Amino acid sequence: MNKIIMVDSSNRKINYLRLSITDRCNLRCMYCMPEEGIEFLPHENILSYEEMLRMVNLSVYRGIQKVRITGGEPLVRKGFTGFLKRLSEIEGLEEITLTTNGVLLKQYAEEIKKCGIHRINISLDSLKPEKFKKITGRDYFKQVWEGIQEAERLGFSPVKINVVAIRGVNDDEIEDFGRLTLEKPYHIRFIEHMPIGGSNNWNSEKFLPILEIYERLQNVGPLSPVQRRNNLDGPAQRYKIENAKGEIGLIGALSNHFCAVCNRLRLTADGHLRSCLFSENEIDVMPLLRNGAGDESILALIEKAITEKPERHNLSNYGHRSCTRHMSSIGG
Repeated sequence: MNKIIMVDSSNRKINYLRLSITDRCNLRCMYCMPEEGIEFLPHENILSYEEMLRMVNLSVYRGIQKVRITGGEPLVRKGFTGFLKRLSEIEGLEEITLTTNGVLLKQYAEEIKKCGIHRINISLDSLKPEKFKKITGRDYFKQVWEGIQEAERLGFSPVKINVVAIRGVNDDEIEDFGRLTLEKPYHIRFIEHMPIGGSNNWNSEKFLPILEIYERLQNVGPLSPVQRRNNLDGPAQRYKIENAKGEIGLIGALSNHFCAVCNRLRLTADGHLRSCLFSENEIDVMPLLRNGAGDESILALIEKAITEKPERHNLSNYGHRSCTRHMSSIGG
């Protein structure tokens, strides 16, 4: 089977697959998953690990070089470390990373590292336990912080901390997170609050653009740009505060969208390929996977997802439209 480097209709090289392995989560973050009203997928409607591995193998033949494992919360799915080990054995994958909320990270960090995963993202929207509980609906700050420390101890590099910045909720901690990079080698990534899911409490008054975050961080110290590592890097604008051990990343999906350089596909836990986070267009690959379809038929759907990737997402920071799927069902 020949390998092909795929580009979409906008001449973007698509080399990055975000793979959701579950829609379930052990937190109920206000911007992601409401406390009530969520109907989880029946287990039979979630791709098996074998089906996911087949999809990744075939995606590699169409130019995918990097895979990020997401959820829901991937660490809650039984057998996920065995899956990571098999994933790491796929020839042609240059990078495998993992995004987690950190609640179970301390327990599994060493096993994850042994699977060949060296880069990790941890969601943490507050450094204050009471505010963390308010945002996530759970009193798990201690577990998450211990998981971050364990990842650092084991030598994960980088340890990235994702902060969804919401005006009136955690914007008073922008400088605190910035100061954390002075003492720790963490990469703090501020992410604009996005209108995803019908009940994620998004409104324009809560929107905090990355330019304002950048200006607030200047109170901690002058920021210098950091060069991108390679063409597998994510969309963050990277900076370093003078004399800091860590880095700052700013992700402006709404105010400074990065559609022109977007290199991603997404595969949801229920087997839908999405070429844009905010688009409602999906390609269902589960029927082919379960009905004995040959590789060429599945490759054709992967090619279709890439070639039909929209030029841009057409969202604005005024919330004129949103993605109706919850983030937990898409994969972060």
